[in-house]
Amino acid sequence: MIPGLLGTKVGMTRIITEHGAMQPVTIIKAGPCVVLQVKTKKIDGYDALQLGFGDQKPHRVTKPLIGHAAKAKTGPKRYTREFRINESSELSTGDVINIDSIGGEDVEYIDVSGVTKGKGFAGVMKRHGFGGKEASHGVERKHRSAGGIGGSADAGTGRAVKKGKRMAGQMGFVRCTAQSLKVLKVDTEHDLMVVLGSVPGPAGSLVEIRRARKKG
Repeated sequence: MIPGLLGTKVGMTRIITEHGAMQPVTIIKAGPCVVLQVKTKKIDGYDALQLGFGDQKPHRVTKPLIGHAAKAKTGPKRYTREFRINESSELSTGDVINIDSIGGEDVEYIDVSGVTKGKGFAGVMKRHGFGGKEASHGVERKHRSAGGIGGSADAGTGRAVKKGKRMAGQMGFVRCTAQSLKVLKVDTEHDLMVVLGSVPGPAGSLVEIRRARKKG
């Protein structure tokens, strides 16, 4: 059993339970992935599996990457990720793995990692949930401002604003992991998984799927 798998987020929908309750679910296409390289502690200093996912046109990649994929008897891949393993694996270069490699229909909970949606430059109310200024008389066009940020310089450091102060700035487009998502259904024939709740990223984005570390 491998530690993880690459896939794409197909999108979200909802299902209705036998009791009539609606549940939001996410559909994930997990694999198939190709083992591009098996790294060992003796040669590389650590044990890991390098997986490739998604075909890429040869003219869009460099010749070294084409040669690297050719050693696995496959074409260049769009995504390449490494998954650490605790001991040497029985897999070899060129093997194709899918949902069955992480447990198939027996897996109950998974961790899904991805890059969240980028929302651009956002103010403190949208980014951090600030309440904003009062809307009463005397507040002049400052309703959505951050308020005081501690403008006096700190003696000895020369820094006017404390590090980590919640302010306006880039929101989203960060790596995030949704942990212990319950797997409701697995379609091994079409490499699809239906999980309860949402996963990071927009539809069609790359996700990393692992067996849950804290549950299951």
